[in-house]
Amino acid sequence: MKRCSWVNLDNPLYVDYHDFEWGVPKYDDQELYELLILEIFQAGLSWETVLKKRENFRVAFDNFEAQKIVNYDEEKINELMHDQGIIRNKRKIVAVINNTKVFLDIQKEYQTFANFIWSFTDNKIIYLDSNITHNELSDTIAKILKAKGMKFVGTLIIFAYLQAIGVVNSHDKSCFKGKNPL
Repeated sequence: MKRCSWVNLDNPLYVDYHDFEWGVPKYDDQELYELLILEIFQAGLSWETVLKKRENFRVAFDNFEAQKIVNYDEEKINELMHDQGIIRNKRKIVAVINNTKVFLDIQKEYQTFANFIWSFTDNKIIYLDSNITHNELSDTIAKILKAKGMKFVGTLIIFAYLQAIGVVNSHDKSCFKGKNPL
């Protein structure tokens, strides 16, 4: 089976992520929140690195429970900074705590974060060329999230996030998942 060119075929975890998760439309706020956190930690690194540490992140970040993370204090930040199983970057850890508050505020305003994120496309999947790394949609969402107070949410990170959660489908044309159904 042909896959996107970025998939490391020697890493079964990465292959599974591509085949069963990446680009699959997500509407569950828990999944959307987890992937947003992971995208923040991915900034400047490879997604493969984050995937290898994903289970460690789940443990370290209380199974991505936003109601717990929003209350993290300096003691918890120090604990995370000493956790060798995750990416130990204080700015990203602090950003996640900050962004969690904004995430929860968006949930209150829109009933769900899914309602917010999918509203930009009128609940439709956008099919794009696989060579694109950002677009007007990611520019707009990044700008809005920054205005609401989020950190580490530039247009490249948001575009990668939109791909991960299936708002944007940009599988390679030769990929078995790259067929545009329209």
